[in-house]
Amino acid sequence: MGAIYILWLREVKRYLRSRAQIIASLGQPLLYLVVLGFGLGSTFEKAGGGSYVQFISPGIIGMAVLFTSIFSGIALLWDRQFGFLKETLVAPVPRLQIMAGRTLGGATVAMIQGTLVVLISLIAGLRPVSWTGIPLAIGFMAAIAIVFAALGTALGASLQDMQGFQLVMNFLVLPIFFLSGALFPMNNLPTALKIVTRFDPLAYGVDGLRAALIGGGYFGIAFDAAALAIAAVVLLCLGAWRFSKIEI
Repeated sequence: MGAIYILWLREVKRYLRSRAQIIASLGQPLLYLVVLGFGLGSTFEKAGGGSYVQFISPGIIGMAVLFTSIFSGIALLWDRQFGFLKETLVAPVPRLQIMAGRTLGGATVAMIQGTLVVLISLIAGLRPVSWTGIPLAIGFMAAIAIVFAALGTALGASLQDMQGFQLVMNFLVLPIFFLSGALFPMNNLPTALKIVTRFDPLAYGVDGLRAALIGGGYFGIAFDAAALAIAAVVLLCLGAWRFSKIEI
């Protein structure tokens, strides 16, 4: 357990030391909130959807958690390149503990990032229907962070160099975000798109955040939580398996 704590603490400290990274990682959520939230606000309101900033904020929070947790796993590539991963793997510690420590560290960093975006969203105009929903929203943020930190670990353990990074971004991470319902309502989607969104774990995370913060979830909170729990178990197992196969 000591190894898990040390690796968790290392990931959190590495994030907190990089103030430039913290500021830069807030740029994209802020851009979406301001440009899309206010730019499309009047159109969304005329269509009977109410405040678009209110609607889009849970999706942007989910996006921040998604990107941060995925990138924390892909940081395995940097550790492999600079030799830190080799030093870690040769230590007399089970690889499962190493993977767990890194994954929990990445999930914690993603939670911190998501919390910062929550504060920005409140400033931009997010008004939770009930402040009692905040703990539930934090729970969904944690679930999203664990799911995608595990996926990031599986990807980082599978990729050999940074050339595969753009492939992951363009054909996996961005589709996960855009198909999650973060930017559009899940109602009245074409049948094919409805089927695809149901295979996207982030869709259940965003829906749970939306239900907790502004009400009106699509799948239902219990179903969202169950889907994320299943995704977490599957991806944690996948991440542990891929991490165990890393050669030093």
